[in-house]
Amino acid sequence: MSVLELFCEIDDFWQAFRPAWQQKLVVSGKHQRQRATRLRMSEIMTIIILFHQSNYRTFKHFYQYHVCQHLRSAFPGLVSYNRFVELQSRAVVPLAAYLQLRFGRSRGIAFIDAMSLAVCHNRRIHSHRVFEGIAARGKTSTGWFFGFKVHLVINDQGELLAFVLTAGNVDDRKPVDRLTHQLVGKLFGDKGYISHALFEQLFQRGLQLITALKRNMKPQVMPIMDRLFLRKRALIESVNDQLKNISQIEHSRHRSFKNFFVNVLAALIAYTHQPKKPSLKFEANELALI
Repeated sequence: MSVLELFCEIDDFWQAFRPAWQQKLVVSGKHQRQRATRLRMSEIMTIIILFHQSNYRTFKHFYQYHVCQHLRSAFPGLVSYNRFVELQSRAVVPLAAYLQLRFGRSRGIAFIDAMSLAVCHNRRIHSHRVFEGIAARGKTSTGWFFGFKVHLVINDQGELLAFVLTAGNVDDRKPVDRLTHQLVGKLFGDKGYISHALFEQLFQRGLQLITALKRNMKPQVMPIMDRLFLRKRALIESVNDQLKNISQIEHSRHRSFKNFFVNVLAALIAYTHQPKKPSLKFEANELALI
């Protein structure tokens, strides 16, 4: 997708979303006056998302050496880098609303996983102040980290269905009910989601949780197609890998929680715009027969 196509889509969304959002703020009594800026909100959102689609590792270099030098004609109202960092925190709510429109639809098969987002090196945990009282220590299969977890649900086409951001010490099973409240069919997860109570809770509303078994558990009879889909659970691992290594969803240079959340939202949106996503290549009519 070109810069123009991306901007047009985001600008159309912003023109429809802005009046409803402002009316909501006025009714709730939370409306605050915001001074007009040289960059429109749709331009700010576009630039942030473009960074997560680029090959740049840091937003500062992307903004100074790519946007300011090569995209100035597309964004004539560009401001300084420091000013843009201040403005991007205003995009939290619009980005969150836009991401909802980018979610895919359920096809009866879904995969769930949690991805760690470290906000600093383990040696700097005791001196870290930006996320003090918000982030927490957590443990994954690769070791301990300090930060957050992104809990994702995708369909068999690699499209995002839902996400939740939690502290790093939250059990992977805790946000599952909230993540999957609109899903039915089958949900595949790793051994970290094993829970009889969770299985019963989801099964009562039409969602079957299927996980691998631990070594000390008795073997269970499982349909052959469920076994095949369980082996394909690495699909969501590929999505996590792309979010970290292509969309730059994780780094340790954050200086505020709002901008951290903007980074997470924009990375997820950038992923939804990828023309080719990891998928199982099943047609909808084939899934109906499973």
